[in-house]
Amino acid sequence: MEKTNDTQRIHVDSEVGRLRRVIIHSPDKGLGKIIPTKAQDWLFEDIVHLETMRKKEYDYYVKTLLYFLDPGKIKGKLQEIDDPKNNRAFYKPSHPDYFNSDKVVDPEFLLSQILDSKEIKDRLVAAVCAHERVSYAIQTQLHALPPSDLAITLITGILPDGKMIFGPVPNFIFTRDIGITINKHIMLTRPAKQARTREGILTKFILFNHPHFAEYRNNIIEITDLDEFFLLDDEEKPFKAVTVEGGDVMTVAPNHLLIGCSERTTIHAINQVIHELFERNVVDKVTMVKIPKRRAYMHIDTTFTQVKKNMWVIFGPFSRYGKEMDRRELLEGLGHPPETIKLELVQFEKGKEGNPRKFESLEDLLDDISQKDLKSTEPTEFIWSGGGEFPYGQREQWTDSCNVLAVKEGVVIGYDRNDKTAEAFQEKGFDIIRAEDLIQKFENDEIQPEEVENTLILLPSGELSRARGGSHCISMPILRDRIL
Repeated sequence: MEKTNDTQRIHVDSEVGRLRRVIIHSPDKGLGKIIPTKAQDWLFEDIVHLETMRKKEYDYYVKTLLYFLDPGKIKGKLQEIDDPKNNRAFYKPSHPDYFNSDKVVDPEFLLSQILDSKEIKDRLVAAVCAHERVSYAIQTQLHALPPSDLAITLITGILPDGKMIFGPVPNFIFTRDIGITINKHIMLTRPAKQARTREGILTKFILFNHPHFAEYRNNIIEITDLDEFFLLDDEEKPFKAVTVEGGDVMTVAPNHLLIGCSERTTIHAINQVIHELFERNVVDKVTMVKIPKRRAYMHIDTTFTQVKKNMWVIFGPFSRYGKEMDRRELLEGLGHPPETIKLELVQFEKGKEGNPRKFESLEDLLDDISQKDLKSTEPTEFIWSGGGEFPYGQREQWTDSCNVLAVKEGVVIGYDRNDKTAEAFQEKGFDIIRAEDLIQKFENDEIQPEEVENTLILLPSGELSRARGGSHCISMPILRDRIL
């Protein structure tokens, strides 16, 4: 496998190439401000216990990523980090012992750095204040904050004195949704829900102003509303909205992008993405995966993700065997016939847009990617959510069994609560290990990260799963080794 040059900061041409740089946002205090009456508005199914999520769950995610991507930042320091006398917030940029890795990067840290510039600070404060419609007095107060405090306030909505001046952006932990790396380009997404608009503003300022991305500014793709969208009446606008979120976008091969048409990503956005990518020669093929517009599915990465070149974890009811894996005969007795889930899978190729290719099933599409795009030498295989057994497939899909992050081919991070899916991985020859145990093995030199193969790493997930996003959702890869 050809490795990406270490001087290169941005390049992703697959879902499973060795992960080298990733953007993640550790849970911030804004999540602890969600109240039941606002949970739905802020896109949460439930309120979460912040300290449990931070210290007993996400903590292991950060440590796992550091050991694989930047071990020098954590190796030999585990005992000190875990000392009860410390507040164990080393993963927050505001902490004096923040690990400050350029491989595992928090957007809060990047944001605080660009806010050192008065010009950028003025423009960003003005943009956020206009969006949040705050008073002139509040805007003046924000201008007076030092960069690190201002970054926290812009994300959480909370001033250093504890006063809440506008709502948090609790979904910022799902960094997958704010941008997608497609080869040497980054596509800024356009959130479907008002609760996520501020995330888009902050991300845009980071990408266009931080030195980390300076060489790639001409490669940033912005997705915008259609021309004259502002002239449409309010009844017509929802039918022509342009929204796209990162969970619906997968760079599956150097020449191929998948994009979901879902609850969060519209057909008008997909049309724009296809034109942009083809005009810029970013990819040769874009395949639309149209799924039912439901909260339960939300994005395509909640229903399938890639594990190896030739292996995918998949939600059974979306497969060609869907009827067998989604038995609901009991509903018929109540006068409600079983629902048939039908996907639309349409592939557009540059230069042949008027003659799209259609796939009969999700397995056919994924097999085509594995065999033709990624040139796998082994047959394509599938791991079913919940082992393909009703009702575990549906239960575990809800808690992100299909939403795994590959740190390298065959080594993926998932949630520990999805027992049946873990058993399905084991049946395919995977080792199953808790993140806590693997981290301790790394620390004790019992095994090295480069020696880990065919492994499902399980994160504790009682609170993380309440947020409705798995390890794939809480990551934005910006650099992977080349897959071919």
